[in-house]
Amino acid sequence: MVRNTGSRPVADAPRPWQMLVLATTGFALCFWAWALLAPLGPRLRDDLALSSFEQSLVVAVPVVVGALGRIPAGALTDRWGARRVFPLVAALTILPVLYLGHLADSLAEVLVGGFLLGLGGTAFAVGVPFVNAWYPPARRGVALGIFGIGTGGTALSAFTTVQLADAVGRAFPFDLVAGCLAVYAAVARFLLRDRPGRATATGSMVSRTALAMRTPATWQLAFLYAVSFGGFVAFSVYLPTYLTRAYELGRSDAALRTAGFVVLAVAMRPVGGWLSDRTHPVPVLTVSYGVVSACALVAAFEAGLVPVGTAAFFGMAAGLGAGSGAVFALVARLVPAERVGSVTGVVGAAGGLGGFFPPLVMGAVDSIAHDYTWGFVLLAVTATAAGTLAATAVRRRARATADA
Repeated sequence: MVRNTGSRPVADAPRPWQMLVLATTGFALCFWAWALLAPLGPRLRDDLALSSFEQSLVVAVPVVVGALGRIPAGALTDRWGARRVFPLVAALTILPVLYLGHLADSLAEVLVGGFLLGLGGTAFAVGVPFVNAWYPPARRGVALGIFGIGTGGTALSAFTTVQLADAVGRAFPFDLVAGCLAVYAAVARFLLRDRPGRATATGSMVSRTALAMRTPATWQLAFLYAVSFGGFVAFSVYLPTYLTRAYELGRSDAALRTAGFVVLAVAMRPVGGWLSDRTHPVPVLTVSYGVVSACALVAAFEAGLVPVGTAAFFGMAAGLGAGSGAVFALVARLVPAERVGSVTGVVGAAGGLGGFFPPLVMGAVDSIAHDYTWGFVLLAVTATAAGTLAATAVRRRARATADA
């Protein structure tokens, strides 16, 4: 059941590209905050005398909280609109950022701060239904892919956090992010506008979330996104640790190489959306997961970082980025407009949870076997399963929806 909430004439509405820029900027800033702990993982390990598993837990906690928080965030956006929810998420994220920068100095305190920092990761479920409403079906793939560039906030964190902490002081990166979030929250409150006449869901948040979970396509999309975006998040948060331990790189070097991985994955996200608009999301997904599987097997052998290892990681970045863009091009085709936020919350949660477990598995494998091979083998198997699902069951569902 939906109702029309537009009160302004369409002619007076802001242009879609303006709203896309605002949403993407907010998403990037929230993700910058969300990823602050990952580049500091090696430093926290030394400062707090953490084990490999404890270090993995510190960087993974914001991921899982941000993932689960997307479910209510998406449902609230369907009901209230991004104009209200986006500034609220940005403003509330300031609190854990400042807490981690100035007060947290033990494992327990860092875990509490990381738990609250997960709020920044919920911005994704706010932005997707917002952008989806502003663009027609034929352009949603590339629009959502451009919005996905906001995941480059993790690259901002990888590029700057360690360097700024070394050059200025440990708290400075956190203060900088908090200031940027405060400015964005104020700007978004005055400039962000939901599309006039957008479809607005009615009913309680619980009922709408339950309906999204009963939507047949939701769980297929959730698994696909858990592999693509989950893989991206996992590498974003754990790659600095992996490179310092497996290849004995310095912290700054590992952080910069991780940033390169993130930048490529982010750049490929709108490419995946654009290809999905031009062809169809299913073949884009099938090819993307095939590339990820092949490159993961190469990485499993721990060949030299230059050039084989670097090529393998860049190949995985390209496949994961394009796959993430294609998944939400598929959401726009399979899900009614008034349910996009709720479904996005569930699918986005799956993506975040997909990023939670690999760092823990890699940390546990390293602690027990001092070898990362099986972690990459599991990634290859999972990517193969996702590609097979896309090429079979998802393809059939997409055809049935198009014919309906």
